[in-house]
Amino acid sequence: MNQSEGSYAATAGRPGPHAPGAYHPPRGSVHASYAPQVKGDALQIRKAVALLAAAKRPIIYTGGGVINSGREASKLLRELVQVTGFPITSTLLGLGAYPASGPSWLGMLGMHGTYEANMAMHDCDVMLCIGARFDDRITGRPDAFSPGSKKIHIDIDPSSINKSIRVDVPIIGDAADVMDDLLQLFKAETKKKPDIKAWWKRIAQWKARNSLAYKQSNEVILPQYAIQKLFELTRDEDTYITTEVGQHQMWAAQFYGFEEPHRWMTSGGHGTMGYGLPAALGVQVAHPDSLVIDIAGDASVQMTMREMSTAVQYKLPIKVFILNNHYMGMVRQQQQLLHGNRLSHSYSEALPDFVKLADAFGCVGIRTTKPSELEGAIEEMIKVRKPVLFDCHVAALENCFPMIPPGKAHNEMILPDEANDEATANAFAGGKALV
Repeated sequence: MNQSEGSYAATAGRPGPHAPGAYHPPRGSVHASYAPQVKGDALQIRKAVALLAAAKRPIIYTGGGVINSGREASKLLRELVQVTGFPITSTLLGLGAYPASGPSWLGMLGMHGTYEANMAMHDCDVMLCIGARFDDRITGRPDAFSPGSKKIHIDIDPSSINKSIRVDVPIIGDAADVMDDLLQLFKAETKKKPDIKAWWKRIAQWKARNSLAYKQSNEVILPQYAIQKLFELTRDEDTYITTEVGQHQMWAAQFYGFEEPHRWMTSGGHGTMGYGLPAALGVQVAHPDSLVIDIAGDASVQMTMREMSTAVQYKLPIKVFILNNHYMGMVRQQQQLLHGNRLSHSYSEALPDFVKLADAFGCVGIRTTKPSELEGAIEEMIKVRKPVLFDCHVAALENCFPMIPPGKAHNEMILPDEANDEATANAFAGGKALV
């Protein structure tokens, strides 16, 4: 029996006990090691290639599994995108596997993903999911998720298959191994790229809506601008980014362009406030000559602030770039937009003076309050070979858009006021394909 002939238990929607790839620990050992299947089923890979070759509106959707598989997986992913010409999007944890500057990149998808990524996921006819788990931050309302598509799911974890979204071609295996086999078969059996010019034209119209737009100010630092400026001034450095949890985390994902894997450390679905600072310490120990930046919020950073003494003691020159808006910003945003602006315990009335706190720890404190100060202050931060607390005062009530509200489908997004409407987007797109 092969995987397409009933090896997936119909009732549970997961691999049956005799399915290829179902994990069976060795008998007689309660401490059996994990022995995952790494090679994908050849028949399932052939079915996936047939779907991809015939696609008119395809998309590649990747997750942290590509990163975890190793550098070869990211290399194969880039080749797969180049060979097929397909658009690609990624979860929060998959950023960097495909370069943000790449011509096929649609940006991150999901709750705070780009309009073009979410709309392409909704309207695609073939979806290739590699190392992602269809979590609720991606799917929105599950019964309305990409209703017209055939779904191929590559994952090393059998329990992730059909857990929340039913798929048509499940392939259990390591991302690199399966992509290698899929690529070789695609190149052997598909003599030219599928014709998806009309699909790219539609994507260009969605992209022209400019869903990450914001209105710049000369008086107050916009958090989006702060991340963009940080990216511009550090993109040529050997930079690693960690984050805490909240609006700053999403703005970092949206506006910091990751070109390589393993440069982005964030806690993802765990929502662990305080993760970024100790993570930065670990990265700095592993890469002592690199620039390591924890993009933080004023609330999250206080969870593990004591570790600044560790940074000073062991001479770890991490930079903590705090977007200080005096709120637990994501909590405040949800209370404002979803709960009638009934704010409850989301405003921080007694924040420490981070510059004085830096001095108390024996590190460097920098503060900016105006956009005109930002570039010089970031350059100073980069040059200092000591731990830095950078207190960047940003607009207090700025919201993080796009946003899929709870209970809505993934094509029902709240866009910023500055985004273009559909008619303007059509005019901007001008019928041009992106690639």
